[in-house]
Parts: sequence; structure tokens; C-alpha cells
Amino acid sequence: MIRLVIADDHPIVRAGLHALFSLEPDLEVVAEAATPDEAVACAERENPDVVLMDLQFGSQTTTTGVDATRRIRALEAPPYVLVLTNYDSDADILGAVEAGASGYLLKDAPPHELTAAVRAAAAGESALAPVIASRLLDRMRAPRVSLSSREIEVLELVAAGRSNSEVAEQLFVSETTVKSHLAHIFSKLDVTSRTAAVSAARRKGILR
Repeated sequence: MIRLVIADDHPIVRAGLHALFSLEPDLEVVAEAATPDEAVACAERENPDVVLMDLQFGSQTTTTGVDATRRIRALEAPPYVLVLTNYDSDADILGAVEAGASGYLLKDAPPHELTAAVRAAAAGESALAPVIASRLLDRMRAPRVSLSSREIEVLELVAAGRSNSEVAEQLFVSETTVKSHLAHIFSKLDVTSRTAAVSAARRKGILR
């Protein structure tokens, strides 16, 4: 029996997933979580095989599914984490994979693909939606036009309206380092301003 925790802030989504998994003889939902902190607590308490994790949990919490994934994977006997989300930007995908997610699916995935991904994750295998696998392969084939995870972090903060000094403070680096990252970003995206960089990154699917 594969034991599951469902982590999503929408009750209807959790109910739908619960109903889907109840039809499978080898899948059992042992807990549901509405926040990232609850997801971590459930993973500690229930010792599941797989945690199905959304990335965004509404404006009530500042933590994300990536934060929860990182904490869950740091547990003494960590379950596998399978991301199930609406978001497919490079920033979301890289963040989840680097946090330790075993798989990444979009919420429009057909039921059979989702149940297969859960079984694959429980077996320690990678479970990536075709569009996500394609995106990662594209990054590998064309690394020269891809931003690093730190460059994406910088650009996300710029997109949120942060100044260079605020970006530096949040990332615990110097303002000179931030300027260096921005210079590399401008070069890679072939732009000359912060606004143009954000616009280009969104157009290319790097930022949400």
C-alpha cells in the first residue's frame, strides 16, 4: 500500500484527489494539508511514502510548496515529494527540483498519468510531465540562453519591485553581486534594462 499526503490549499482539489486515489487498491490517502507547515507536520507524523505538493498556498502564508518540499526532504526518513501545480515557469520547475521533488505534474494531467506518477515516485523514480521534461531538456540543450537558479531569484525580486539594495539584503549578498547578476541576465536575455529583462523572462516562460 502506498501512503499519501495531499497538500493543497483548495478543499475541492483535495477532495477530488482523495476521490481519485480511493479508486486505486494500492493507494491510500492518510492525511491532507492546507498549508506548507501542515504538509511538513503531516509528513513527520504519518510517515507517508509520497507527499503530493502544490506550489502556491494563497496569500495567508508566506511559505511555499518549495519551502515545504525542502523541509520534508530534510527529514530523517523523508517521503518522496511529487509536485502537482498549475505553474510551469522555469523558476517554479527549477525551484521544486532543486528542493528535492521527485516529480512535477500539472493539474490538467489525466488521472491515469497522475496515479502512474505517484507509483513511480513511491518507487524512487522520476515522474515528470512531458511538457516539464521537455522544458528541462531544452535548458540542457541550450544552457547559454538559460538563467541560473540564483539569476532567476534575483529577477523574481526585481519583478516584485525590489531595488538592488533590497535584493542584496534578502539574498544575503552584496549589492555589487546583485549588479553582477543583473549584468549577466541582461546579456543572456539581450536587453538593457530591468523592466525589459522582466518582460523578456516572462515572454520566454522563465518567470511566471
